[in-house]
Amino acid sequence: MNAMSAASELNERFGLPGTAVVVEGNNGHTAVRVTTPQADAEIYLLGGQVTRWKPPGFGEVLWLSGHSNYTVGKAIRGGVPVCFPWFGARAGDPRAPSHGFVRTREWRLESIARTGDGISVAVVTTNDSSSQLLWPAEFELRLRAIFGSQLTLQFELTNTGEKAIEAEAALHAYFTVGDVRETLIQGLDQTEYLDKTDSNSRKMQSCDIRISSETDRVYLDTEREIEIHDPVLKRRVRIAKQRSRNTVVWNPWIEKAHSLADFGDNEWQHMVCVEPANVGSNVINVAPREQRTMTVRIAAALL
Repeated sequence: MNAMSAASELNERFGLPGTAVVVEGNNGHTAVRVTTPQADAEIYLLGGQVTRWKPPGFGEVLWLSGHSNYTVGKAIRGGVPVCFPWFGARAGDPRAPSHGFVRTREWRLESIARTGDGISVAVVTTNDSSSQLLWPAEFELRLRAIFGSQLTLQFELTNTGEKAIEAEAALHAYFTVGDVRETLIQGLDQTEYLDKTDSNSRKMQSCDIRISSETDRVYLDTEREIEIHDPVLKRRVRIAKQRSRNTVVWNPWIEKAHSLADFGDNEWQHMVCVEPANVGSNVINVAPREQRTMTVRIAAALL
């Protein structure tokens, strides 16, 4: 079945006419496009990845590189990639794919439904023979994206096997900003973090975060709400989370952006990642037949 007929078949089964349509997206990959009075949005089955959420009057809240790959085996650069079952490089295995393997594989569309003022789209991936070679665990991973006046993301991990699972996870959210050098990230004052640009040195955040160089930080033991204060776009974006004990903040700055093939040389100026996560000492432990859920709610407001 070619991509167009696959999208058409899924649209016949799941589509909501005029509201949520399954389409052939970039490079032939299947996507769900949502259009309501509350938001324009998009999620790809490649990576189970939300790539767009645009409430009226705010422009694009999520950032997406103009150089993104849409190829199985490569991650889409931007939106909200799902990092699982490890974050960053895998300890002890430098050949393993960075940030795990689910962000580069095709997921399955499970459902599209109306809920409140929004549209809920659920996508699923499970273990298979290829995942077992990288990570010998039995699991079901579901991402439920609710597109409305807020963007709600529910990350659900179910242990479908007979052995306990220990995994890292992050929703690697990229946000559009007018100029990252003018942006404030609020809510992490007096929070310890690991500075990945300085050999994972442990440091203390002493004020709101201003980006003035390459930034790659894992904030520790925090469930606080974060606000991206953007005086250039004259808006603030709030990120609230549940059952997430880490927040990651990332911007590649100039040199690293130049080294990334799927990142425009100057795109670093207009994005920042603020990522709800459970990594390092906050790994997720799931007993056999049990489930763990991490929830993120994103909202935009004018300054």
